[in-house]
Amino acid sequence: MSSAFNELQPVISDYFDALYHCDTELLQKVFHPKAVYATADEAPLLHRTMEDYVPVVAARQSPASRGETRTDAIEEIQFAGGNTAFARVRCSIGQSDFVDFLTFVRTDGRWQIMSKIFQIIPRQARSA
Repeated sequence: MSSAFNELQPVISDYFDALYHCDTELLQKVFHPKAVYATADEAPLLHRTMEDYVPVVAARQSPASRGETRTDAIEEIQFAGGNTAFARVRCSIGQSDFVDFLTFVRTDGRWQIMSKIFQIIPRQARSA
């Protein structure tokens, strides 16, 4: 395995932990300050900056506090050169299952999420 792969996996793990615990400090560590958060599951298209997204997570009751079972999974990681990566991941929050497309940039030797585009997956489709 490449060094970049080994460096990226803990960032994705921190991403999952941040969502599960609604840990906004950790969330801001894994996301680049200029990152984009979006989904086409809502009309009109939902688009948030980190300034908009962090308070949403802070206001949630954490999945951890509700004792929710974690379903975190890394499905795919791809690299485009030494400083750009893509990960397709899955997780659940409340009654929703998500597929997240995360793009990463490495700046100053550190990987951060530059964009999160997500799709809500119906529960009955989870095992498909």
